[in-house]
Amino acid sequence: MSIIGAILMGILQGLTEFLPVSSSGHLAIFQNLFHLGEGVEDLFFFDILLHVGTLIAIFAAFYKDILKLIKEGFLIIFDFFANIIGKIRGKKWRRVIRTGYRKFVMLVIVSTIPTAIIGILLKDLVSDCSKTLIMPGIFLIINACILFIADRAEEGEKTPKEAGYGNAFIVGVSQGIATLPGISRSGTTITMGLICGFEKRFAVKYSFIMSIPAVLGAAVLEVKDVVETKAAFEPVYLLGMAVAAVVGYGAIKLMLNVVKNKRYIFFSVYCFIIGLVAVAGSFIIK
Repeated sequence: MSIIGAILMGILQGLTEFLPVSSSGHLAIFQNLFHLGEGVEDLFFFDILLHVGTLIAIFAAFYKDILKLIKEGFLIIFDFFANIIGKIRGKKWRRVIRTGYRKFVMLVIVSTIPTAIIGILLKDLVSDCSKTLIMPGIFLIINACILFIADRAEEGEKTPKEAGYGNAFIVGVSQGIATLPGISRSGTTITMGLICGFEKRFAVKYSFIMSIPAVLGAAVLEVKDVVETKAAFEPVYLLGMAVAAVVGYGAIKLMLNVVKNKRYIFFSVYCFIIGLVAVAGSFIIK
């Protein structure tokens, strides 16, 4: 891969992973239009590093929250086992989920469960849809409608303490459905968070932080493909990863502004147009 190619792929990954336009939908359309599937096995390693780049962007944007969540996660485990030992000794049961960050940890766990289940169930469907031009186009049109709804969602006030586990489950379901090519993960989860009454900044923060287990899971699965195909590593892949991290960080900051000022409509119109073009192209290009 050339340096220019690595930079362009890094930019594409950084933008479409966090902006509500669906990275998988754009990739599927480009693959079908320009027949980019050949030799894709050699890019498994590069794809993993691009995912690492997006994770770096999330950590850079929310590192204080993430470090706090990791700390509280370990303390939850500690208190859980301390309660078991204490119960045996006849001591009083202590409350485990007693802070906002501990509630945040549990919300992310609850969201991850339906995401994983739906992701596994839809795996074959996602693969089949990605091989066509019409399905990503249809899903992009649906994504445009989702973003249109987000632009009109009422202001919420829920923070981690007020958010319910039912809310977390619903957002997790939406993240699982967003594996379909053309449905934006960030757009769908943020929209669902807003519908559930999440405060705007929390909706964005929750959407990106809850994506960490999903992105890590996808990367781990791709490691198997790297081993099986013996995909080669090229130093230029690190450049693509760095570009994805920098561009992704900027995209996260942009999304915070988009949600704050209700500017989803621009992305909605964009997805609608690209979706229509893809659907029309499916009847023209054979």
